Amino acid sequence: MIINIDSSSGFCWGVVKTIDIVENVLLEKNGENVYVLGEVIHNPKEIERLESKGLKTISINQLNIIDKEKDTLIVRAHGEPPSTFITAKEAGINVVDATCPLVIALQKRVKKFFDESYQIIIYGKKEHPEVIGLRGFCNDKCIVIYSVDEALEKVDFTKKSVLLSQTTVDKSILYSIKDALEAKISDFQFQNPDQNKLLFRDTVCKYVYDREDSLKEFARNHNAILFVAGRHSSNGKSLFKLCSSANSKTFFVEDYNEIDFSWFDNCQNIGISGATSTPQWFMEEIRAKLLRHFEN
Repeated sequence: MIINIDSSSGFCWGVVKTIDIVENVLLEKNGENVYVLGEVIHNPKEIERLESKGLKTISINQLNIIDKEKDTLIVRAHGEPPSTFITAKEAGINVVDATCPLVIALQKRVKKFFDESYQIIIYGKKEHPEVIGLRGFCNDKCIVIYSVDEALEKVDFTKKSVLLSQTTVDKSILYSIKDALEAKISDFQFQNPDQNKLLFRDTVCKYVYDREDSLKEFARNHNAILFVAGRHSSNGKSLFKLCSSANSKTFFVEDYNEIDFSWFDNCQNIGISGATSTPQWFMEEIRAKLLRHFEN
């Protein structure tokens, strides 16, 4: 059996930056007194690895357990609303911001358009941590949508508007929403011509989007694909869907014990790929276990 790992898979540069920050803090603190708000990234295996080094995962409601004299609080890759930083500052907590730089840039855009009185439309999941953070930069005065129908139902077409998105969503759906909103807005007549348009900013992570062609090619070149990702990973779901469109024998797993080996009946080769939050070391571990299985 030939088993290959997708060379374009593994951590994106934003996740690499976050993990580097976390590991540096853990090293500096000798693995003690280091906390992170929520899952540092959406991958349980990488979380387990970091927690084995001393990282402790807490929720916003547990800030009271942090000792301001000796503890450090890390803000995860998805970011946090401004209120979190204000609360931590008022409590005297030492905060290290490990938010993905792309998410920080998006947060600044949301605040800019909010300050300019735009109706802010965000394509994403309302309760996703990244979107929760974005909502905080406009005092939650935004419209969060997840489909064309939802956009057409919720948007006020008499207001000047801007369409943005969570960084890890499906790019094709984002553009479908854009086209539908632009078509609807053209039906309205405004005294101010500048108002009769929709501002659009493509804020999907380019690392995810740029992988699409290579991922499809990788999927087509293998009899079956094992797609490894955390179940909470939005880009994992998007990339899995894309992979499945190129190869119907694509199977999603979070861990090795979820594999059904009948998936690979009559296969001569298997490809392993993953989300931008799937660590390379874990895909290599799964490959090694698969090879041992097929050798026995």
